[in-house]
Amino acid sequence: MVYTKDHAKIIEPVKESPFGTTAAGDDVALYTLTNAHGVQAAISNFGGVVVSLLVPDREGAFGDVVLGFDTLAGYERHRTFFGALIGRYANRIAAAKFVLGGKEFALAPNNGKNHLHGGERGFDRVVWSAAASTDAAELELSYSSRDGEEGYPGNLNVKVVYTLTDQNELKIVYSAVTDQETIVNLTNHSYFNLSGAGGDSILGHEIAINAERFTPTDDSSIPLGELRKVDGSPFDFRSSKAIGEQINDNDQQLKFGQGYDHNWVLSKTGNELSAAATVFDTASGRVLEVLTTEPGLQFYSGNFLDGTVAGKGGYKYQYRSGFCLEAQHFPDSPNRPEFPSTVLTPGDEYSQTTIYGFKT
Repeated sequence: MVYTKDHAKIIEPVKESPFGTTAAGDDVALYTLTNAHGVQAAISNFGGVVVSLLVPDREGAFGDVVLGFDTLAGYERHRTFFGALIGRYANRIAAAKFVLGGKEFALAPNNGKNHLHGGERGFDRVVWSAAASTDAAELELSYSSRDGEEGYPGNLNVKVVYTLTDQNELKIVYSAVTDQETIVNLTNHSYFNLSGAGGDSILGHEIAINAERFTPTDDSSIPLGELRKVDGSPFDFRSSKAIGEQINDNDQQLKFGQGYDHNWVLSKTGNELSAAATVFDTASGRVLEVLTTEPGLQFYSGNFLDGTVAGKGGYKYQYRSGFCLEAQHFPDSPNRPEFPSTVLTPGDEYSQTTIYGFKT
C-alpha cells in the first residue's frame, strides 16, 4: 500500500477494472496507477495504451493531459495510436522492406509505400499479458511476437514496465530478447495537451529539445540520411519557444511534415538516461520533462488531427490539439547503416528507459 505525503490515508497503488472485450473476444482490463500525491495513470493491456494521465496544474487542480477514448471500442475503431506502445518498429521503414543477414524481408506498406509503426497489426493492436504490483504503482506488460509476425524475423519476447513514481514521473522501461537476428525499435505514442486532454491548440505550449541536429526527410517522411544542424531553422529548439512560433514558416521540411513530424538527434554521447525535452504550458503552469536512454526523439505536432475523431467525453480533437514526444532510434535505421543500429541478436537484450515527468 502507498501512503499520502501526510500519511493521512492509504492509497491502493494499482486498481484493476474491466475495460471491455475486443471484437475477437478477448477480455481487456484497465489498470489505474496512483501515487502518494494522487497523480493517476490509467493503462490498458490493449496496446499498452496510456488511457488517461491525471496531473495537477499550478492551482493544484487535476486534469487529464493525454488524448484518448473513454472505451476500448474507440481504440479498436480508430488507429490513432493514442497512448499506445509501438513495435516492432516505431516510425517508418522505407519501401516497407529491409535487408538483414543478406536476406530481404518484406513488410506491410501501410503508410503509402512505406511501413509505419509495426504494420497492420502492430503492438498497439494486441492484448498484452499484465501483472500488477501489489505494493507499488507499477504494471508489467509482456507480449510474445512470433517469428514472421508482420514480416519480422525471430520470436521476440517483449516486456514493458510502467511505474508511476512519487516524483510524479511516468517511467517506462522496455526490454526484449529474440531467438534470431531481428530489428527492434519500441516507443510510446502518447499525445499530450498540458492544458487538459479536451484542451485547445498546443501551439502556445513552449518547448525545448536537447538537440543540435535533426534528420530531414523526403516528402514521404523517410530520412535522407543527413544529420542536419538546426541552426537558423524552425527546428532549433535549443532555447525554449512556442510550438507555433515558426510552424508555418516557408520551409520545405515543414511542408513535407505539414508541421513538425521529425526525428531530433539528441545531444548525448551514449545510451545514458538524459534530458531530451521540456514543455511548458503557460495557461495551466504544467511542465513536462522527458528523459530517455534513446538517441532520437520524434516530435509530432498533431498535424493530422482534423476534428473528425471524437475522443473522451465526445470531444472532437481539433487540428494540432495534441503533441507527441516519441523516444526512439531513428526512422529507417535498418536501411541506413550510418544511423545507430536497431539490430538485436540472440543472447543480447534490447533495453530502453523513458521518463515523462510532471511539475508546475
